[in-house]
Amino acid sequence: MPRSLRHDFDKLNRLPPYVLAEVIDLMMSARRAGEDIIDLGMGNPDLPTPQHVIDKICEAAQDPRNHRYSASRGIPNLRAAITEWYQHNHQVELDPNSEAIAVIGAKEGLSHFVLMTIGPGDVVMCPDPAYPIHQYSTIIAGGDLRHVPLTPDTDFIVNLEQAISHTWPKPKMLILSFPHNPTTVVVDKAFFTQIVEFAKEHDLMVLHDFAYAQVCFDGYKPPSILEVPGAKDVAIEFTSLSKSHSMAGWRVGFACGNREMIHALGRIKSYLDYGMPQAIQIGAIVALRGPQDVVQHNCDEYQRRRDALIDGLGQAGEGAWKIEKPQGTMFVWARIPEPYQSLGSLEFSKRLLKQAKVAVSPGIGFGVNGEGYVRFALIENPHRIRQAVRGIRRCLRDGGGLA
Repeated sequence: MPRSLRHDFDKLNRLPPYVLAEVIDLMMSARRAGEDIIDLGMGNPDLPTPQHVIDKICEAAQDPRNHRYSASRGIPNLRAAITEWYQHNHQVELDPNSEAIAVIGAKEGLSHFVLMTIGPGDVVMCPDPAYPIHQYSTIIAGGDLRHVPLTPDTDFIVNLEQAISHTWPKPKMLILSFPHNPTTVVVDKAFFTQIVEFAKEHDLMVLHDFAYAQVCFDGYKPPSILEVPGAKDVAIEFTSLSKSHSMAGWRVGFACGNREMIHALGRIKSYLDYGMPQAIQIGAIVALRGPQDVVQHNCDEYQRRRDALIDGLGQAGEGAWKIEKPQGTMFVWARIPEPYQSLGSLEFSKRLLKQAKVAVSPGIGFGVNGEGYVRFALIENPHRIRQAVRGIRRCLRDGGGLA
């Protein structure tokens, strides 16, 4: 028999169990057993990539010049296209050669940036709850993670000031993301002005994940941190075409901002990858410079799904569940109804899966302050969401299978 490895993987041991995987495993088991489970758990966009983008990728894939290694920083025209996007949408001037870089999805770029700039003993501040890689990237890099509560009953800036006053050694980085996953919290430009001032006062790098830059509703338009004067002195911002242009599987993202930070990311990428396949980069240029009606179409569709879920659950009668409507992201963050709070978010999610045939993400999977909540991903069409609503209301009406 082969011998088992006896090595101790320290970084692996530092990573906490991936709570969200437990619900995913249960969902897959139920589906294998033939059950019709409506998946509102993982935020995997279901809307199709625009046809003109697919056509361009297929055309470019036929050209042998695009079969070779590409540039890890992204081809020049792609970097130019993203800086044009910033100018058009946020009135931000960027140098495509030194202040912009293409990444293989924002998640890859973000995690490699943290890996390059954070080491043992470096302190990183991050909201809690948060998208898991925002926290886990620090752990993987060997840094010291400090949580800052992001809760509806507190002021995040005040929490940030209190946290830094009790933190030693002095933090090196602050990771943010607004519109926020999972809580769907949105902010205005004045918030980022405070963040930039805070970062300069405390000599902090700011990493802003702007994945939901164009997924917004009810007249709200998310600001970029780079709109703030002086932001490029302290900040790097990651954007993505995954949601706005339904290109999640193509892995197209960008980082823009501070030159030194962009250089650091480019340096580690030069060792680790050759960038996105060039045909996909060419498709991304077409996505950025071509018709943008797809962006509004996607927002409208996510808003229809949001309203179908929240309006349906909130209707008067047995099983009603009142939830506030988010102004951004493709998620709904919902406080568990009071009679079920004692279950905790993981057990409550299991009950919804078993009794309502609906998979959601337990809030505890995003951090301690996510306990008491669940996250719905708007990745099913309105018809399926209304079906989910009926199952959830029936589950809540009947006590969720509780004795």
